Amino acid sequence: MSESTEKFSIISLNVGKAQPFREDGTLSAIAKMPVTEPQWLGPMGFSNDEVADPIHHGGFDKAVHLYPHDHYSWWRERLGDHPLLDTAAAFGENITTLGLTEENTHIGDQFHLGEAIIEISHGRQPCWKLDHRFERKGRNSVMAAIIQSGYCGMYARVIEPGHVRPDDTLILLQKGDDAWSVARLFRLLIGGGHKKEPELLSEAANLPKLAVAWRTRAQKLMK
Repeated sequence: MSESTEKFSIISLNVGKAQPFREDGTLSAIAKMPVTEPQWLGPMGFSNDEVADPIHHGGFDKAVHLYPHDHYSWWRERLGDHPLLDTAAAFGENITTLGLTEENTHIGDQFHLGEAIIEISHGRQPCWKLDHRFERKGRNSVMAAIIQSGYCGMYARVIEPGHVRPDDTLILLQKGDDAWSVARLFRLLIGGGHKKEPELLSEAANLPKLAVAWRTRAQKLMK
């Protein structure tokens, strides 16, 4: 790994509590809100943030969800004047970033985030909750648009815990694997790219800093 001092702005720091998400009583903490006070970031995420579905969300490899504010204008063109896009955390992210995207973020990249140090682990695989949140389905679904565009956002694990302030900056400490951006892995493992480049699955399955869930997915796609 090589050292770097690249910096990226934080538009918003967001946390949320689990609450009823639809009529059947399903809970979700996707409706996060910007905060103004420092938040403690531990190995499993922010202390004031909750996970309603620990089977599919949260955990060591999904402690922090980052989403690029850079994509919001693209979503406005696709979704129109949707009120969720008027503020940060539209996609349930903990950190709304500026300048940090799936294309320039790589597996194993480490960042100072306030007092904490985080490491990029994988991208976000979209689920039905995004469609329900934006009230979209079918061909106009948010899930489909994410798979087509690759605008998935990033997950990170916590290497060193600490307090994070809303006005902190993401500072790149160490670069990960330059060959494997989050965007490239998303296209391969989620976007169907493995059908054209199946030979890359073995390499992805053996990336030591890639989240266990995505290494397992690469192994299954090889069969």
